[in-house]
Amino acid sequence: MTYILALDQGTTSSRALVFDLAGQVVAMAQRELTQSYPQPGWVEHDAQRVWIDTLACAHEALLRAAVKAEELAAIGITNQRETVLLWERATGIPLAPAIVWQDRRTVDACERLRAEGHEDFVRGRTGLVLDPYFSASKIAWLLDHIPGARERAGRGELACGTIDSWLVWQLTGGARHITDLSNACRTQLLDIHTGRWDTDLLALFDVPPALLPEVVPSSGALAHTDPALFGRAIAITGIAGDQQAALFGQGCTTPGLAKNTYGTGCFMLMHTGRQPMTSKHGLLTTCAAHAGETIEYALEGSVFVSGALVQWLRDGLGLIARAADIEAMAASVPDSGGLIIVPAFTGLGAPHWSADARGSMLGLSRGTTRAHIARATLEAIALQTLDVMHAMEADAGAPLRELRVDGGGTANALLMQMQADLLGCPVCVAPTAETTALGAALLAARGCAVDMQAPTSANREFRPSDDTLRERLLPRWQAAVSATLAFASAR
Repeated sequence: MTYILALDQGTTSSRALVFDLAGQVVAMAQRELTQSYPQPGWVEHDAQRVWIDTLACAHEALLRAAVKAEELAAIGITNQRETVLLWERATGIPLAPAIVWQDRRTVDACERLRAEGHEDFVRGRTGLVLDPYFSASKIAWLLDHIPGARERAGRGELACGTIDSWLVWQLTGGARHITDLSNACRTQLLDIHTGRWDTDLLALFDVPPALLPEVVPSSGALAHTDPALFGRAIAITGIAGDQQAALFGQGCTTPGLAKNTYGTGCFMLMHTGRQPMTSKHGLLTTCAAHAGETIEYALEGSVFVSGALVQWLRDGLGLIARAADIEAMAASVPDSGGLIIVPAFTGLGAPHWSADARGSMLGLSRGTTRAHIARATLEAIALQTLDVMHAMEADAGAPLRELRVDGGGTANALLMQMQADLLGCPVCVAPTAETTALGAALLAARGCAVDMQAPTSANREFRPSDDTLRERLLPRWQAAVSATLAFASAR
């Protein structure tokens, strides 16, 4: 058994990758995942489609790799975090669409809890701010708005979980209802100090404990697939939320090492060791992938919109035909012509945390062109990361020596150079573009005691070359963010 199958279920696609024990991708299959926006601020996924596509990708990847089920040592799962759904235990059928992490429908519920004085308590137990981003308020909304859901939950007829739980339930034919620590800590229902569901938090959000999955480590003998799916039972030995999987895949497993993933959003994590570090600058305290006996932690800065901004230029405005076209268009002008974009489509995340903020475009003139908008888009992605880095350095009390990066955005050399210039430190691109899936595969290999190596090819590195870019952009960016927040408060 010389291969690992990694299932990478993300916000915009479901994928399956076959890794060999040298950490190389042998084959991959991918299907695009449609997001639904039934109301302003609402974002939903069809959970049945998530499962159907994930299973189809698994079979397609194995076929492309010419790998039989008998050759698989294990399966590792990584997933979009915070997205949550309810389903029937008897049938495995969802009661409603999954509510995606970007969804903002529970703003009022979070504001009410904050007004009642619960912010410090929630932050102390979970490491998270009161925000619709996390799963707890979403679960409560589902229970309150699906007819009969609360009564059925009380009778033990329903199950609830994040996407990892949903996939494991389906993969095991309903035999296992589990979630790993890195996903559980993002629900806002887990005490990150003990690694257990917290009765006070469950009471605060009015979530029945019978709904929830068992919390397990990120690596180990976790479950086995239904033999009917692949012709034999395959061990599931690795599970991690996508950002913690990327942290593990980047080798950031000791304090002080940091990575940033450029996907639909941007997520910067710094490993902080075995003691949770409370942020004083708007960051989150989160559990790292739990591969040992002791819980390990990370500081996280979550940027809600980065790659999604490029998708908007393509799909919403039609300014580019392909996402990759943005680099050449942005490079065709020396600067953004004074234009600043604040991409708060679903609020602002770290370190500002405004659920009411919405996107803004400031500095428009008659001379603004598509190229200026393209360049301002890349600058917005890099400037949001700079805000997170400033907060992370302030919390850690030390400057960042380098930033390890991964995700689709790293293919954009102009963006990576902008990022290095703004941060003032080297930006090191991972040797594989599949760092998140690699992290899941490495956790799975560890969980089944298989010796799997991470790729060791040379990284692309971007070093600061323009020390004036930060001076030119930062004051205007800060003014634009302030204006965006002021506009939100006046709505």
